[in-house]
Amino acid sequence: MTTPPPPSRKRVEEHASDVAAILGPVTSTGTESVPIDDAAGRVTAVAVTSPVELPLFRNSQMDGFAVRSADLEDGETRLRVVGEIAARPIEPAELQAGTSVRIMTGAVVPPGADIVVPVEESTVETSPDGTETVVLGAPRSGGERRPGLFVRERGSDVHAGDELLPAGIRLASRHLAVLAAAGITTVEVRRRARIAIVTTGAELVEPGETPTLGQTFDSNGTALAAAVVAAGAEVVRRARVVDDRDALLALLDELHGDADLILTSGGISMGDHEVVRDVLGPLDGWIGSVAMQPGGPQALGAYRGVPIIAFPGNPVSTQLSFEVFVAPVLRRAAGLLQAARGPAELAVAVQSVPGKRQFLRGRRLDDGRVEPVAGPGSHLVAGLAASDVLLVIPEDVLALEAGDAVEAWTL
Repeated sequence: MTTPPPPSRKRVEEHASDVAAILGPVTSTGTESVPIDDAAGRVTAVAVTSPVELPLFRNSQMDGFAVRSADLEDGETRLRVVGEIAARPIEPAELQAGTSVRIMTGAVVPPGADIVVPVEESTVETSPDGTETVVLGAPRSGGERRPGLFVRERGSDVHAGDELLPAGIRLASRHLAVLAAAGITTVEVRRRARIAIVTTGAELVEPGETPTLGQTFDSNGTALAAAVVAAGAEVVRRARVVDDRDALLALLDELHGDADLILTSGGISMGDHEVVRDVLGPLDGWIGSVAMQPGGPQALGAYRGVPIIAFPGNPVSTQLSFEVFVAPVLRRAAGLLQAARGPAELAVAVQSVPGKRQFLRGRRLDDGRVEPVAGPGSHLVAGLAASDVLLVIPEDVLALEAGDAVEAWTL
């Protein structure tokens, strides 16, 4: 049975398109150069090439003895030990025929030597005058001792000019390791969108304060800030304002120049004291309803050229609105993977409402099926915390049975 939303109510796809349009300039914010120590989680804006050869010099892969392969016999080989090379700055002399040098992992392999024999495949004999002779037996691992064995040649990993990282890589420790190994100190990354978060309502108090009757803790500021960071953007300011138009305008003036985008929660419903509606309305903003539950009230606008995306104030509505409309755009711009979305089997029957897309909070069971964990109420924050998926019920579906497929969005 199909039940289309009323004409005054936007479809979810329509509002998502409008949000993406207003976010266009926000997500095209250019690039910046950052120190690699501050680059974890950032996304490369351009390909990074190596300025050097890696390894920087011929070095030993093992603790052992550097020798000339031409000196090795088919059976046991005896060579005089003429010195030691540790992993430190040094320019060793050329290794002469019939001699060997004790060498440590990472140390410079001397000219003339073309193989390193591991220390566990050797025995050292010391004569009365202190002369050392290394006795090299057969390789314990089998095979043959060929030239180049356990010698890391200069440039064998990377040549100067080779690409170390492509553009669009989210930098993790393994990426920063190769940059540091090549001596690179800064990297060009996509600049993060700078987002300010404004929660509204005279009833709000900060967590940790003591609420009086009629007051409630502000969870939206904390949740939105975490969601913004997870989506690859930067929170430049968190603020709260009472239901006063002049106070909100003064705050927006403060945020101008610092933020690329302002997210608000609350103040857009149809009652009195709807402060965001009172500000955006005269500025030709859009304030209305989207055919979804929770999160029906939505608004868009701009103040002095800074885009504003306004969410309803109920905590679940705020968080789901961000997840549905804003997170995919920010993640795409930041080069992050999108949250997984796909069909799953329902473990229980569910009911929905006509004309609205339902976003039920749910969890994935051990067998891969999914089930709701809370009712549809937009205030049920504990149910949202217990969920790991959203179960998306289309507008024209009123009920699904156990065993039916449902679209599941990973949270």
